[in-house]
Amino acid sequence: MRPNLSPDLELANRLFDTLQTKTFDGIGITREAYGPGERLAHEIVRAEAETLGLEIAIDAAGNMLMTLPGADRAAKRVVIGSHLDSVPQGGNFDGAAGVIAGMAAVAGMQRAGFVPARDITVLAIRAEEAGAWFPSSYPGSFSALGRLPPAVLEVKRLDNGRTLAEHMREQGFDPVAVASGASLLQPEDLAAYVELHIEQGPVLDALEIPVGIVTGIPGSRRLRFGRVHGEYNHSGGTPRRFRRDAGIALAELAVKLDDCWARLDASGHRLVVTFCVLATAPEAGFTKVPGEAAFQLDVRSVDLKSVDLVFAELERLVPEIEARRGVRFELGLETSSRPSPMDTQVRAGLLAASTALGVRHIEMASGGGHDAAAFAQSGVPSGMVFVRNQNGSHNPYEAMRMEDFAMGAAVVQRFAQEFAA
Repeated sequence: MRPNLSPDLELANRLFDTLQTKTFDGIGITREAYGPGERLAHEIVRAEAETLGLEIAIDAAGNMLMTLPGADRAAKRVVIGSHLDSVPQGGNFDGAAGVIAGMAAVAGMQRAGFVPARDITVLAIRAEEAGAWFPSSYPGSFSALGRLPPAVLEVKRLDNGRTLAEHMREQGFDPVAVASGASLLQPEDLAAYVELHIEQGPVLDALEIPVGIVTGIPGSRRLRFGRVHGEYNHSGGTPRRFRRDAGIALAELAVKLDDCWARLDASGHRLVVTFCVLATAPEAGFTKVPGEAAFQLDVRSVDLKSVDLVFAELERLVPEIEARRGVRFELGLETSSRPSPMDTQVRAGLLAASTALGVRHIEMASGGGHDAAAFAQSGVPSGMVFVRNQNGSHNPYEAMRMEDFAMGAAVVQRFAQEFAA
């Protein structure tokens, strides 16, 4: 073991600062998937990779591979990856911290004159936040592995109606090749995939622990286009017994599903239930009983049986509320994803690295989805390191401390050093 092997934190600070400056939108950070912000972020990271002399390759979907060559070029490689895109008006660390941790790790190896036994590739992945722009999950990482279903290329961006394929092509990439399964990475050629990410909730910060080793990434069932149809009426002239109030019916459903969540939580189930949207139609105005309401429901757990219990309660409640309140629910198309447990050996390696470095850590499940899920589902041994984060995520106020990042990056570097031996 080389005692002088540590991540290059000067490089990390420089990249974080440049990304913040160049992709600030006046409120937060916007690096839209397959748009100008994401492209600029890739250009910034590529320039640093070129300065380091890493081998750079871009696949048909625009994923960027930046490789520190190992002694045995034919051996299975270790990949350290994450994404550079963001939600609209998000924060600077969600996604980017993982790419920058990989860059800092290999730069530190170079600085120490360390040559790994096998290639270590830092992977900057496209469109992990696709759900904020396109109704799809992990198109960049599945494309990187040659496993993106061709139909996903035809999903339309939520704000402009243009397809993912059009946006890929506009950025100079090749959706036809992506549809054919062309890729620069094959799952069977990867020894491990590791991703550092800020924790997107308050657990680590509340426990005053800097690092979490992730046990698994949740699966989900989601309703994106739910509607409640009632009847518009005058808010002053319509007695309660004559009302078909879509807003109140939706509110009742939300409260009762929240009660269901509380019961499940108390009995040991670990899940989250979120009404991401609860809204009456603009036509309601100030003097009308709402005749229509819309909702989006997101239920997640590493155990899909818990998710199914919530949807069973939903299916029980909907006809009951419809009959009592004279409304009609339209649940719309359901989308889903399956849970992704992290690899036992990779987890053990990350735990060992944390212990060897004296980094305080816990094991914990992820609450959100991450590119590691796509790698795990493709058969690649995968693991994740969470770094304590203040003020949550998917907002402009993310506030990861650099000393916590340094510990997380050191764990990733130590793991890669040992796993690449």
